Formats: sequence, C-alpha cells, structure tokens
Amino acid sequence: MRHMSHYEKIQHVINQLNGAYAPNTLRSYYADAKSFVDWCEQRKTKPFPLVSDTVRGFIEHMQLDYSYSTIRRRLSALRRLNGLLGFEDQTFTEDVYLAIRKLKRAKCLEQRQAVGINEDLLVKMIEAQPDTLVGKRNRLLLSLGYDFLARRSELVAIRNEDLTFTQDGALKGIIRRSKTDQYGNGRLVFGSERSAKLLRKWLKLKPKEIQPVFCAINHGRCLDRAICDRQVNEIIKQGLVRVKRYPRPNDLEVSGHSLRVGAAQDLLTKGHDIAAIMRAGGWSEPSTVSRYLRFAEHNIWK
Repeated sequence: MRHMSHYEKIQHVINQLNGAYAPNTLRSYYADAKSFVDWCEQRKTKPFPLVSDTVRGFIEHMQLDYSYSTIRRRLSALRRLNGLLGFEDQTFTEDVYLAIRKLKRAKCLEQRQAVGINEDLLVKMIEAQPDTLVGKRNRLLLSLGYDFLARRSELVAIRNEDLTFTQDGALKGIIRRSKTDQYGNGRLVFGSERSAKLLRKWLKLKPKEIQPVFCAINHGRCLDRAICDRQVNEIIKQGLVRVKRYPRPNDLEVSGHSLRVGAAQDLLTKGHDIAAIMRAGGWSEPSTVSRYLRFAEHNIWK
C-alpha cells in the first residue's frame, strides 16, 4: 500500500471489511474518512497516523456545522480506520478529551428527531397517490413502512416470499436482516387489512418473476431490482406534499424514519408498553425508543 493515495488506502481497508459490516456502515466509514482527508489536504497536514493536534483541530472545525453525535461518529470511524491501517492511536490525550468536553457543553446533545407520520396523516398520503403503476407501488410502501415500523433498508429488501396473507384478512411478514440484526436472525412483523388489500392490488400488476416487492419502475415497466433506500425518503416527502387542506408537517421535517416514528407514537397512545413497541420495531435499546416517543400526543390524564 506504500504507493497508494490516502483515499486508495482507506478504500482498500474498507474492502477488506466487506461481509463483516453492513454496507451502510462501510459507506459511512469512507465518507467520514474522506471528509477528514480532504480537510487535512487543505491544510497540508498528514492525516494518518492520527495525532492529537490534528484530531483536536478537526473537532474544532466540525463544531461549526455538525451535531455532537455526528462528530463523535466521525471520530470513532477515524480511530477504527487508523487501527486497521496499522497505526497506533495517539489521540487519547487531554487535548482531544477537552475538545470533546467543550463540544459536549456547546452543542445540544439531543439528535434532531424526524417528525412522526401518524395514522390519520398516513391515510391521507396513501389516498393522495396517483392512480399509476408508481402510485400503486408507493401506496403499499407507505402502508407497510408504517405497519412494519420498518427502516428504509428493511423496506427495500422485502421480497415476495417474505409476505404471507393471514386468515383474518391481514398480513404477516419477516424482516430478514436489519441494523440491529446483522446476523440475519430475522423478526416477525404484522400488517393491517389496509396493507393486505394494497399488496393484493400491487401483486396483480407486478410480474410474478420479479422478487423485490418494491421494484424499480421505468417508463411504466417493472424492473427486476429493488428501489434504493434513499428513494424511500423521496417517496415519503413527495407523498406528504400531495396532501392538501390537512394539517401536516413541513416536508423538510420528515425523513425515511417518519413512518417508523409515527407508528411507535401511535402504539404508545393505543396503550402498548415499551417492550411491545421495541419488539415491533426491532429496537435493542429502550433509550432509542424513548427518543421516538418524546413528542407523542399521549395525555396520561385523560
């Protein structure tokens, strides 16, 4: 690796991690490292091995534009890559520790939470979809995203064999792999009668040989590949904009997490405890779910 650029060395190390980490984690590693290398090159500073002064300066630089959680994530990624490149970590110093402490006091520690899309708004978004091939696919995506409390990556990975109609007219599914289930143990999920009806309509239109449920569509034809997870964000935002004459959040306040947040909030107001909500959404930490539920309109005095 002697004659490689810093970018090539980073990519080489990340390629060795394929299969051991989720693809999104590896993309995040590369993006975080690239940001650091770009900053170092602008200042004619050697990025690796990591040294205390350089890392402290990078933390202070990021403080202007990034949240505390983003900066901590980037620092963690850089330390991991530094070790994989064969270097000793020289950043556990008082200078770096104090920079993090100052950052922690200066920044709000709470992550910005996507606004939840609750069931009443969800129904309006589904109804507002156009009566086209894309619109019918998107109706199902919105409905299942809410019912399954699914992450973007989980939604786009769903295949025909993962869904089963139940005798009571609803739907049962399996999420085979997720952010908190990297080894593919899977989790059982359930869908509403609304989702079951939308799925039946969609399966009549989508060719049987195409396995991804949420397949890409081009010029009115279904393609034999799934949409990318970033497209889920766009579908949610566009679906929100289509809703007229109904109270709704700004499209900038929602994300691919909004269906998941809204469903968790609705489960709380319906009386389900946090253990049931965690199981439904595949959460491993109660603290994560608690952040989702902070703004649930759940008046315990009524």
